[in-house]
Amino acid sequence: MMLAACAWISLHLHADPALHTAALFVHLASLVLGFGAVLVADYHGLLWISGRCTLNDALGSTTRLHVPIWTGLAGLVVSGVMLHPDLTSALTRTKLALVLVLTLNGLQAGLLNRRTAQRASSTPLTPRLLAWGAATALVSQICWWGAVVIGFRNSQR
Repeated sequence: MMLAACAWISLHLHADPALHTAALFVHLASLVLGFGAVLVADYHGLLWISGRCTLNDALGSTTRLHVPIWTGLAGLVVSGVMLHPDLTSALTRTKLALVLVLTLNGLQAGLLNRRTAQRASSTPLTPRLLAWGAATALVSQICWWGAVVIGFRNSQR
């Protein structure tokens, strides 16, 4: 619903050049914050997989990164409204779909983190929980990188 509202607003809001420049800065800063935090969270997962940290350490780090991830994603959506997205473009619609999938994936990632933390203290993780974690990370990476590539392509027009 929030993404649909932002898309509607973007059709009716016409930012002047100064506001467009400020929105572009916020967009890039939000990308650094949100995607950077995602990369750090995934890095901690790789550290755990390679045996270089405990599962509790990896989960704790990931939990602390939820705020910058969500702040970055929110900043990207809000600033994107002022960047005159071409909603008739298939690439832009694909990017919006990736952001929607990313948002839903992020919501279920919080649930995954809680379930994993509950299991980590008592029993080994099940193959199902491990597959869920791998799928979550893969979907996240595909959506973030896909949106970045599309944003870059759209900025070249």
